Order: sequence, then C-alpha cells, then structure tokens
Amino acid sequence: MKYTTRQKAILLLSDGTIFHGKSIGISGTTFGEVCFNTGMTGYQEIFTDPSYFGQLMVATNAHIGNYGVNEKEIESDSIKIAGLVCKNFSFNYSREDASGSLEDYFIKQNLICISDVDTRALVSYIRDNGAMNAVICTDETSIEDLKIALAKVPDMNGLELASKVSTKEPYFFGDENATYKISALDLGIKMNILRNLAKRDCYIKVFPFDSSYQDLAGFNPDGYFLSNGPGDPEPLSGAIQVAKEILENDKPLFGICLGHQVIGLANGISTYKMFNGHRGINHPVKNIITGKGEITSQNHGFAVNKEELDNHPDLEITHLHLNDGTVAGMRMKNKNCFSVQYHPEASPGPHDSSYLFDQFIENIKG
Repeated sequence: MKYTTRQKAILLLSDGTIFHGKSIGISGTTFGEVCFNTGMTGYQEIFTDPSYFGQLMVATNAHIGNYGVNEKEIESDSIKIAGLVCKNFSFNYSREDASGSLEDYFIKQNLICISDVDTRALVSYIRDNGAMNAVICTDETSIEDLKIALAKVPDMNGLELASKVSTKEPYFFGDENATYKISALDLGIKMNILRNLAKRDCYIKVFPFDSSYQDLAGFNPDGYFLSNGPGDPEPLSGAIQVAKEILENDKPLFGICLGHQVIGLANGISTYKMFNGHRGINHPVKNIITGKGEITSQNHGFAVNKEELDNHPDLEITHLHLNDGTVAGMRMKNKNCFSVQYHPEASPGPHDSSYLFDQFIENIKG
C-alpha cells in the first residue's frame, strides 16, 4: 500500500486536542482511554494483554510491525487494545519465524490504527495533562459528532472491566499430574503467567472473575492466585470478598497487578487512579527485603495507597518504584500472602523478577 493512497485519520482527545495522521486501512471510529507504552519490543504481547482492554495504545517505539506477528507470541486469544496510535507502521516485515504481517493481523481482528502521528508530541502532551479518553477516526466523521460521542464514553475511574475479558467457564492449564494445584481467579489473566506456573510443576484451574471462594476451594488447591486485569479494582466486590476468605482460611496467596490491588482492598487499603500510570518494560523497582534493584515490566493505571499501607499493622511494603516512590509490592506479616504491582512473567522481558514465582512455590511448600 502506497503512502499516498492512505486515508487521513485523526486522534481527538477529550479536551479537544487533535492529532493528525494516516489510516492503516481499517475504516471507522474507536474510543478508549489513551495511554502510552515505552517498550521497544513485544508489541504483539502488548496488543493481546487483557489489562489493556478499553485503551488506545500509543507506541513510543518509532517502528511498529517491522517483525510481523507470531501466533505463539500472544497473551490472550485476541487483540485487547481498543486501537493503536503509532509513528511508522511497517507493512513489510523481516523475521523468519513470523507467521504473517501486523497489517493482516489487524484486518483479521478489525483493529483501527492511526499512524504517521507525532507520537513524541502526543506522549509529551499526555504526560503533562494526564491520561484521558480519546477517539481514533478514519472515516471523516465530523469533529462535532465525534465530540458528542466521546463525551458519552465512561471514565476509567470507577469502571469495572474484568468481566469483559475473563473466561466464561473454568478451564485447566498444565500437567494434571503436576505436584502443585493452583486455583487462579481470572480478572484478565495473561498466558505467560500460566506458562510460568506450569513450568514450576503446577496444574492450574482458571476460574471466571465472579467465582466464589467455595468455587476456587472446590479444586482443593495448594495455593491461590489473583491475576492482572483491566479497569478500576474498587468495583470488584466479588474478587475482594474471595481474597478476604482466602486470607481468613490462611491459604497461600499470590497476586499480580490488579490482583495486587484487590489484596490491598481486601485489607482495607484504598486504591487511586494515577495521573498517567506505568506502562513499559524498563521500570526500575527496588526490593526492600534484599536491597537489590530490578528492571520490570509494568502496565497499570491504578495503585494502592502507600500512606495507608505504611500504617497498616499486618502489611509491609516489599518493593518500591524508584521513579515515583509508589508501591510496587507488599506482603502480609501474619498470613501466607504477597503481591506485586508489576509483571514478573514479562515476555519478551525483562526477567529480573521471575523469582517471585519460585517464592510462591516456596510459600506453598512452607
């Protein structure tokens, strides 16, 4: 496809700011909260991560699509972002084990994308003004009509989205003859979390987001896991109740990202929406227990309240984000429970934090 034949497209932010670009070829409009990811690789894993559901992703890497797609490099069964904003979109790709082009992948899953946007200016604007709702339009709908439609899009604050990405029925993952059995509550679970658990001799039963503690306990697991996922954690009253009952029964519990926030809420720690959130694969974290630093993959727009956590008698901070001092990990002093705000299962990386899965297994053994 020649550059000169591509349709014009726009990105309209909720404050009225407009960025111009070109359509990748899929015509229409798509709405969501605009955010950016600073990762230089792993775009297919980002696009299929359920935690990005309902968001328009701005890629800070200058080239997207240059290595095509591979059907094995997915975190869920479909693209989960609401739309893509990028600078240079590569219609051609050069990787031997690619199974196809990113363009064909988008066409197959009907993902709207705008390229040729000044993404450096856009990211700078979002950093200064905060995450906000936006719309990508490639079909020449009038600006006034877009503003009217955009005003009706719900704010991410208070929005429950786990139900949109969670499994509808329980399913199993791993070897049924494995040493350990894990009940996992699916709030938007990533495939690589399941792979990491299975690699450590675990057989996992994955439950829908609205399952009860009795449902999870019925598998007679050795440990429990609360997954990552999209949206605001506070509306997840069912998941919060599940976490409370797991803790009341003093069972081994591990939470990642949204699961980490749910564990905080189960202990009376409030959460809040961040100005921009953390999204990328180069976020520095300090392990307070060991004193070591970790480079981590992160994807979250909400966080637990650090001041409340500092004053909680049964909780302690285990990890801190070194850029802004937000809570990156915590554990309970009186229960077999810990959680992190970032992604130790990161693929393609970094892998500094993969030890946390080993820690979970050690907690189960203990």
